Amino acid sequence: MNDSIISLDRFIMMEQSRYGGKGDFSVILSQIVFAAKVVAAQVSHAGLIEDILGRAGQTNISGDEVQKLDIYANKVFINALNYIGKVCIMASEEDDEFIAIPKEYPKGEYVVMFDPLDGSSNIDVNVSIGTIFGIYKRVSGGEDGILDDCLQPGHKLFGAGYIIYSSSVNLVYTTGNGVNGFSLDPSVGEFVLSQPNIKMPARGKIYSANEGNWPYWKPGTREYIDYLKSEKNKNKKPYSSRYIGSLVADFHRNLLKGGIFLYPEDTNDPKKPTGKLRLLYEANPLAFVAEQAGGYASTGYERILDIKPTGLHQRVPLIIGSKDDVLEYEEYAKKNL
Repeated sequence: MNDSIISLDRFIMMEQSRYGGKGDFSVILSQIVFAAKVVAAQVSHAGLIEDILGRAGQTNISGDEVQKLDIYANKVFINALNYIGKVCIMASEEDDEFIAIPKEYPKGEYVVMFDPLDGSSNIDVNVSIGTIFGIYKRVSGGEDGILDDCLQPGHKLFGAGYIIYSSSVNLVYTTGNGVNGFSLDPSVGEFVLSQPNIKMPARGKIYSANEGNWPYWKPGTREYIDYLKSEKNKNKKPYSSRYIGSLVADFHRNLLKGGIFLYPEDTNDPKKPTGKLRLLYEANPLAFVAEQAGGYASTGYERILDIKPTGLHQRVPLIIGSKDDVLEYEEYAKKNL
């Protein structure tokens, strides 16, 4: 490997030395990366493997249809993390309850929350999908983790990130000391540093929203979108609309280029009056990444990272992206109250 190329393992060791880490987080991240490589291999062969595409004929706790690859990815991440002796408890978007570490395995001081396959409804049409993860330190004593270890506000995250499975496989993560991006080099099977010290532009030129929900949006949200489409906004020309429908992919683009992603509360589904996206598995990890890159994440009314979770599958509105854009939306959201 070229000396100018920094592998993920080398980068982890450099960070560990710089910040005096014990190496426990490094072990967890390495296992997440291993699981991601396994999932990436399945994603790349999805059209060729029997019974890996399509719906599994069931819904998860959030009421979403589960895809077959969802189930596979969930098992891969659980199996990669449950035996390493660094984790005391886990929770996944795909499981009704928290995931206890088997009694035969040693326990550690970390809590791992993850969405094993974000955007999985796009699997059959070959659109970018991804994995989102957040890592906390436990707050309970004893050996086994408990529910309170999972229900921590996002500002207590120790580390967070995501992996995108697309034309290339990308890993982006932070431990609270900036955001760095890595790309999987298939020729050697290693992630290498490709986007060091990512900084999100303070204001973007792109907005990402499911405008099919327009009839159900509240007045302030509609007015804000009209404002972005006009020449009256701060850019003096209309924002471009870019909506993939895969949160991790929309977020990744805006992280690099600047912009705002909106999934506000609406009146479409009375069962989900406070939003669609999951606080613990989607909003918190991406909000942590966004803020470490200079961006911001809000419900429209409060900072995402300040919310005290009340349940494993709590839903929230999510407005995330360039800081100036999100703060501007908050002004319009006051008209929703």
